[in-house]
Amino acid sequence: MSEYDIVVIGSGPGGYIAAIRAAQLGFKTAIIEKEKSLGGICLNWGCIPTKSLLRASKVYELIKRSEEFGIKVKDASFDIQSIVKCSRNVVGKLSSGIAYLMKKNGIKVHQGFGKLAGNHTIKVSSSREEQEISSKHIILATGVRTQNLHGIEADGDLLWNAQHAMTPNRLPKSLLIIGSGAIGIEFASFYSTLEVDVTIIEIKNAILPLEDKDISNLAQEIFTRKGIKIYTNSSVKAFTKGKNSIKVQLSSGESKEFDKVIVAVGIQASTENIGLENTKVKLSASGFVETNEWYETDESSVYAIGDVAGPPCLAHKASHEAVICIEKIAGKNVHALRKECIPNCTYSHPQIASVGLTEEQAIKDGYDIKIGKFHSNFNGKSITLGETEGLVKVVIDKKTGELLGAHMIGVGVTELISNFVLVKQLEGTDFDIKSVVFPHPTISEMIHESVLAAYGESLNS
Repeated sequence: MSEYDIVVIGSGPGGYIAAIRAAQLGFKTAIIEKEKSLGGICLNWGCIPTKSLLRASKVYELIKRSEEFGIKVKDASFDIQSIVKCSRNVVGKLSSGIAYLMKKNGIKVHQGFGKLAGNHTIKVSSSREEQEISSKHIILATGVRTQNLHGIEADGDLLWNAQHAMTPNRLPKSLLIIGSGAIGIEFASFYSTLEVDVTIIEIKNAILPLEDKDISNLAQEIFTRKGIKIYTNSSVKAFTKGKNSIKVQLSSGESKEFDKVIVAVGIQASTENIGLENTKVKLSASGFVETNEWYETDESSVYAIGDVAGPPCLAHKASHEAVICIEKIAGKNVHALRKECIPNCTYSHPQIASVGLTEEQAIKDGYDIKIGKFHSNFNGKSITLGETEGLVKVVIDKKTGELLGAHMIGVGVTELISNFVLVKQLEGTDFDIKSVVFPHPTISEMIHESVLAAYGESLNS
């Protein structure tokens, strides 16, 4: 039986980072992965391939707009299979990179399905063999998976899940997307930019329901202008499969027909058959593994990080938890994760990013607040890029000047949000942001202007 100090089950952005940090700190480390490729859902079927697809669609959009910049391109076209191939090549390169990092750091990779057997033991099953390994510490990083809606199960033909939507052989003429969270909105941007007739159905009263209302409202306006049809306060009551299309009945009573339907709602923790019954590990009412702030479960020396340990289900949150968990095991002086400092990003056209409290949440929590807004059409760099639809909004505590939240929509905001994250992490104030010299001309100047605007001091609007 192989013996280790730390074994990680799952090689996603939480799992592989945990393994690397453990090896760096001198632990004899192994990682268990049931799939052939390392990197988990994020790298293989989520964060990474979708960004490649979105980049391709953005390039096509810019080519179609090229005459705005004095450049003429005749007969621009695209090949969807080549776009998909490019995204899969990116995935392959990064997955190989993780395999290299495992080798570089002396981490043993066990290919197979890992199941807790109790008493620090794990059974690893593959098509070739079954073996047992033991470890002083075991970290669960098994992630989540897509949850089908009742009566709407993805079949890869007419009904797609995210994985199907990333690898189409050909584009549909019409597409329905059920759900308007980050996944749904990103697919809507990709397909609509490639001239598919896209419709979004959202059961709540606004798309991107976790975002600040000003951002979600502006996003809906922009997406509608781009030709995306959006139905809020709506749901699918029934659907009928035809030979080449699906007829959908909405809660409003309307019936519509689509070539394809993407289900982009609901996730559930991947905890089935991993041997939790052999431990004292507990699950929450929503099915996630319960832990304390150091990711310890009720079973001694068993930990859980990333999506399987609960929302927000974000790759960067999983990676950060991995480091905290390992360093705590190593006896280092670590700080617990501050969830209010975790950024959210949607890589649509335009991009959306946020951190901290929305205006509505801040008021509900009893804060006396100041709001600052600055629009992209007043920003020189945005104008030169031809990307003038956007907004930066800040929520500030009127009493202390603390930055409570920041919300952005526009070009490049998924990169800009880190500025606000740093301010929150360092407990900065409005004065700190107002005192920073931002380079000109950059989109980052909107950060400065949004805070100035909260006090009626904006210099460019």
